[in-house]
Amino acid sequence: MAKTKAKGATKLGRDSRPKYLGVKLFEGQKTKPGMIIVRQRGTKFLPGKNVKRGNDDTLYATKKGLIKFKTKRIKRFDKSQRTAKVVNVE
Repeated sequence: MAKTKAKGATKLGRDSRPKYLGVKLFEGQKTKPGMIIVRQRGTKFLPGKNVKRGNDDTLYATKKGLIKFKTKRIKRFDKSQRTAKVVNVE
């Protein structure tokens, strides 16, 4: 006798759930304290005024207001540069 069924008993086919990353609230939208603005891996977006960064790099609002995005050049220690978006709540 066979140990496993002949058909339909594959051990493959499992898939992980999506992480639902990205910008959740866009520029000009209203926020309340604690609302998630951006879910990200790494620091593509940086926290600005009235925005904090969580352990998993999630950006969230600390005060009530409107969301503003602006780009900023960041200098690294090896004198190279990168552009990053800064998220503010005003």
